[in-house]
Amino acid sequence: MSWLSRLFGGRSEQELKPQRLDYLNEALALERSGDFDAAITSYRLALRAKPDDTKALQNLAIALTRVNRFEEAIKCYRQALTLKPALSGPHYGLAFLHVRRGERDAAIQHLEAFLDAPPASGEPDRWIEHARETLVSLKSRDGAELRSEDLPPPATER
Repeated sequence: MSWLSRLFGGRSEQELKPQRLDYLNEALALERSGDFDAAITSYRLALRAKPDDTKALQNLAIALTRVNRFEEAIKCYRQALTLKPALSGPHYGLAFLHVRRGERDAAIQHLEAFLDAPPASGEPDRWIEHARETLVSLKSRDGAELRSEDLPPPATER
């Protein structure tokens, strides 16, 4: 594009190229500000751009859980595990969604899977300890009605 064209309001070819938005970081920022519905939208846009992004799937599941959309959260966690079966985060999230639904055996299964291959980075000790405590509580209930208020308080998310 010539300098004369740009002088009269034209745009260079570089300026006309669409900018790729970082929907994942946008969603995280929206969550930090408490706007979970907008964060969910941004996570979905991130997944539209990259459907196999397990980080976006896991974070979407967490955001959905925070707004009590548990069935959708379960689907996201399961999709992440379909893509990468060795991920520990979805097992942790699924375990506590199953606890919430009173599904003791499914919760135990996911806690055991989480503990078989816990995360190696971040602050895994608090997650591992919480999972262990919950697993012990669930196994000690031995058929008793599962009530989430009888279990250890959740570890702080993320």
